[in-house]
Amino acid sequence: MFPGGMGNMQGMMKRVQKMQADMLKMQEKLQASKFENSVGGGAVSVVLTGKKELVSIKINPEAVDVDDMEMLEDMIVSAINECMHKIDETSDKEMTKITGGMKLPGM
Repeated sequence: MFPGGMGNMQGMMKRVQKMQADMLKMQEKLQASKFENSVGGGAVSVVLTGKKELVSIKINPEAVDVDDMEMLEDMIVSAINECMHKIDETSDKEMTKITGGMKLPGM
């Protein structure tokens, strides 16, 4: 059934449990982290948590043009989306360190 018998299965189970504990620690650390992104040469800056919760938005007053609010709105959306991508990339990178690149369902 398992090469090496039950001892090998127990060793595998210990490795799986360690991997699960490492993933939980990584997720907690990621969720407690803050990620920042700015666009438009610093016209719009956002800060999100690793949980993808918006913490703050800073808008440079020079970026506000009442005749072109659509551009400001686009910059806000872009800054938030790029910050979310940073969070995803960081999560993927850290998960790869733990799993050795093995893709796990639901992760």
